[in-house]
Amino acid sequence: MLSPILHAVSSHLETLPPQERRLGEYILEHSSAVIHLGITELANTCGISPSTVTRFCKTFHFKGFPDFKMKLAGELAHQTSEAQYQDIIAGNDLHKIVQAMEANHVASITDTTRLLDMNTLQRAIHALCRASRIDLYGVATSSIIAQDFYQKLIRIGKNSTAFSDSHMQITSASGLQAGDAALAISYSGETPETIDALRCARDSGAVTISLTQYGSNSLASMADISLFSSSLEEGMRRGDMASRIAQLHVIDILFTGMVSTEFEDFIPRLEGSYQNVQAYRISKEGNKND
Repeated sequence: MLSPILHAVSSHLETLPPQERRLGEYILEHSSAVIHLGITELANTCGISPSTVTRFCKTFHFKGFPDFKMKLAGELAHQTSEAQYQDIIAGNDLHKIVQAMEANHVASITDTTRLLDMNTLQRAIHALCRASRIDLYGVATSSIIAQDFYQKLIRIGKNSTAFSDSHMQITSASGLQAGDAALAISYSGETPETIDALRCARDSGAVTISLTQYGSNSLASMADISLFSSSLEEGMRRGDMASRIAQLHVIDILFTGMVSTEFEDFIPRLEGSYQNVQAYRISKEGNKND
C-alpha cells in the first residue's frame, strides 16, 4: 500500500502540469531512491529544472524539497505491509469486522499523526486561542466534525458557531472581522459550499484554517493555515469511517493544544461547565423524586 504522501501524488498525477507529472511518476517508481537525492540531481534525472521540483513540493503543501524528502523518508521507514484499510465484506464474521474496524481506525490515526506539521499546528492553535470569535464550517459528515469541535469550544467559553446550512455559513462568515478565525472541514477539499464559506470568511478579514485530506485541493490552497488528515481511505462502502476518526483526531489535538496553551483561563471554565451540568442533573433528579 502506498504511503499517504505517495498516495496523494498518485491521486493528483493527472492534474499536474507535464513536467511536474514527470517528476511525480519518477517519485512513485523510485521513492526509496528519491530520499537520497539532492534537488539538482533529481531535477537532472527527470529532465526538469530545480524550480519545478520546488513548485511540485509546494503544490503538495511542503515548504520545499528538503521538507518533502524528510517526511517521505519518515513514512517509508514506518510503512508496513499489514497497515491496509479493509473494506466492508458481505457476510463477514463479526469477529473479523471488529478487528477490521480497529485496524482501520488505528491506521488512520497513525497516518494522520505522521502528516501533521508541528509549526502549522501551532499556528492554528495560536489563531484559535486569540480569536474573538470562531466559525466552523462543514456539510454532511464534515458537519459532525464541526459540531464536535463546537461543543468543545463552548465548554471553555469560546464564542463560536457551527452551521451545516450553506446559507447560514455565508451569513455568519459575513459578520467576521480581523481578530476572528474560521475553520472549514471537508475531506475532499472540494465541497463548493464549504469553499464559499471560507472564502467569505477570508474576505471579511478572519484567519482561515482548513482541515482536508492530504494532497492538493482547493480548500487547502485557499486557507491561511492548512491542516491534513490521512487520505488513504477510499471506496463508497467504507462510509467515511476511518476519515471521520482521522479528522476527530486532529480536532482533539487542536482542542487539547488550546487548553494547554491557555491553561489558567480555560481549565476553570471547563471544570465550571462540568460542575454546572452535574448540579443541574442532580437538581432535576431530585425534583422527579419529590
